[in-house]
Amino acid sequence: MDFKLPELGEGVYEAELVAWLVQPGQTVKRGQALMEVLTDKATMEVPSPFAGTISEHQAEPGQRLKVGQVVLIYTSVGQAAPKPAEKAVSEAVSAAVGKPAAQAPRKNGNATPSARPGLAVRAAPSVRYLARKLGIDLQGVGGSGPQGRILVDDLAAIVPSARATAKRPADKVDYGTPGTSIKLQGLRRKIAERMAQAKQTIPHYSYVDECDVTDLVRLRDSLKQSFAQAGVKLTYLAFLVKAVAQALKDVPIVNASFDEKAGQIVLHDHYHIGVAVAAPAGLIVPVIHDADRKDLAQIARDLDRLSAEARAGKAKLEDLRGATFTITSIGNIGGLISTPIINPPEVGILGLGKIVKRPVYDPPGTIRPADLLYLSFSFDHRVVDGAVGAAFGNEVRKRLESPGALLLPESLRTT
Repeated sequence: MDFKLPELGEGVYEAELVAWLVQPGQTVKRGQALMEVLTDKATMEVPSPFAGTISEHQAEPGQRLKVGQVVLIYTSVGQAAPKPAEKAVSEAVSAAVGKPAAQAPRKNGNATPSARPGLAVRAAPSVRYLARKLGIDLQGVGGSGPQGRILVDDLAAIVPSARATAKRPADKVDYGTPGTSIKLQGLRRKIAERMAQAKQTIPHYSYVDECDVTDLVRLRDSLKQSFAQAGVKLTYLAFLVKAVAQALKDVPIVNASFDEKAGQIVLHDHYHIGVAVAAPAGLIVPVIHDADRKDLAQIARDLDRLSAEARAGKAKLEDLRGATFTITSIGNIGGLISTPIINPPEVGILGLGKIVKRPVYDPPGTIRPADLLYLSFSFDHRVVDGAVGAAFGNEVRKRLESPGALLLPESLRTT
């Protein structure tokens, strides 16, 4: 029987096959992950709606697939494997009538068993990924979520260490192997295409400023323990996201998109901040939506969740769309200044270096130690003039040098 690539989300019509998770001859259960696909920079697993044995693959990793395209052939449970001479006839029949049976809905309620015959396991890709790492068969797990959906907490009830394992998977960076070649596919191909497009179509210019974040370092040090007790990891990046969202309101032209086909510049009235994350497969940019409406704790929670999902290759499509401005950071690795490439159709991006301690002069001329951060901006010169870029940089710097105001609610904010 033929298995066709199912619908993967609203407005998604094709995907790239990243990897097969099952092999010919292997028996699979309903709900078991068959393959990983990449669509719009989001990697997701495609679960099996059938129980049976895989006969053969109809696609190779790196191949671009259309929704509805046959990707594998299988023999369902109770059906004899077709002989080679009967294969053509069998495939023709299965294409006409061989559709997987509809899945029966589950009843609402807590701890609904997932192992009932004929029902697919209901679980998010991140839960399936964690279960595989822990060696847990989801068919035997009771789901406490809506309609019996299995949650991370359900796995934690079985394996006490599951929750801790899910928080920080150990990712080893692959820097390549001498004497080998790497096929340009998957996320790396999308990165290459997008960066080439950005450099070919956008006239970049860079603007760098020095920012005294001594008070910011002190403020974070005084708050991080309280945040940690509430289960929130407070990073410097959370302050940067908040500062940028506020600064964009004061310089709206930077919070814009350049629509070359329509010949217009679209100024947005929402503030969605993309944050570049170095995932094992390559750079990915999840988005903090409505960052201007969120307090520091909410932003910190979003950053922690989005970064973990991106590094695990489980970022959701909705978390990768809609950015109006992007922040990228090399500070945790090293380096002071960068020249980041703009993420089109945005018109600006901010690169962060590491915080360094340097002697500086106070206005009276006294030398004191200071924590300094270099802010590296790139702007689209078709939209943002040099003076405007400097004005925006000043707004960001002003907020970072007086970080206490970032803790105030929006109603008390002053420009």
